[in-house]
Amino acid sequence: MCLALPARIVALDAEADVATVAIGEVRKEVSVALVDDVGVDDYVLIHVGYALNRISEEEAKKTLELFAEAGLLDEEER
Repeated sequence: MCLALPARIVALDAEADVATVAIGEVRKEVSVALVDDVGVDDYVLIHVGYALNRISEEEAKKTLELFAEAGLLDEEER
């Protein structure tokens, strides 16, 4: 089973196809090579260091709330 988490892009190095994403207070660098036309403040689904696709802010927040309800996220990760 694959679990992808929604995260917001907070910084982008388009030349290197690398973005810094945030899930709450947690920051992580991921590759955005698989996703076209992403920018700062876009939401993406991430899995094992890669952004898989862009999603809406509403969908990201809904998914994070569901993960939190299921006990899969800590308070600071929302």
